[in-house]
Amino acid sequence: MIATKKKIPLLAPDRKKLYTWFLVVAVAFFLICSFLTGFRVSTLVENGDAFWSFLTEDFLPPALPKTSRIPNVLESVVVTLALAMGSTTVAAILAFFVSLFGSEKISPVPKAAKFVRGFATFLRNIPALVWAFILFSSLGIGTGVGFVALAITSFAFLVRAFVETMEDVSQDAVESLEVVGAGFFTRVSQAILPSCLSGFLSWFLYCFEVNIRASTIVGMVGGGGVGLTLFSYIKSFQYDVALSIILLVAAMVIAVDQVTSRLRKEIMK
Repeated sequence: MIATKKKIPLLAPDRKKLYTWFLVVAVAFFLICSFLTGFRVSTLVENGDAFWSFLTEDFLPPALPKTSRIPNVLESVVVTLALAMGSTTVAAILAFFVSLFGSEKISPVPKAAKFVRGFATFLRNIPALVWAFILFSSLGIGTGVGFVALAITSFAFLVRAFVETMEDVSQDAVESLEVVGAGFFTRVSQAILPSCLSGFLSWFLYCFEVNIRASTIVGMVGGGGVGLTLFSYIKSFQYDVALSIILLVAAMVIAVDQVTSRLRKEIMK
């Protein structure tokens, strides 16, 4: 009598069923969204030749801008970095003080904590690009308005991040200081800052990294920096030069990502 080999399932039956249903729902949502948006894979395939022709003939190979324009391009890169760092710094300072009132465990007015978190959530759910359009429509274009748009979204993000960081910290030190009659600012300086500073700095670096990308996008709609320079070349149909600037932006983002990632690792040790 030949013994039959029993197959050992890689996944538990209930887990396999869950993943199967998830896949079915995902495919159903894709089909519904494709119908509502009019997206068709066949159209994408049919127009693939035109896309590749445009890419190879107009974008490739990349070309450098005129020699007289290179200093302006490099200056716009510096402006983009300054926008990202400046807006993140201002937002972090404001977010720190506001987040102290957003944690029910720390806030001197616990009832205001939910309002602070709700307000930050509302601001965060409006993208920086939308804030830029709102501000540009009322105040005009310029790097100053781009700075404010980035600062608003960074402020909202960091308030939530700082609050969560403080909520995760052990309250033993805070409660000990409360027992001996320490005031609010003493509790913050002696208990919150020593425990949360590494988390605050880590979130600050992450927000700066995100703002490098966001400042480029905001710049394309009038916020200045390398985004505005890129848009000017695209608008003048100099796609090969625009590709060079895109590669420059990509290199800048990768470099900042590597530096901030290493700094975050060192901070969180």
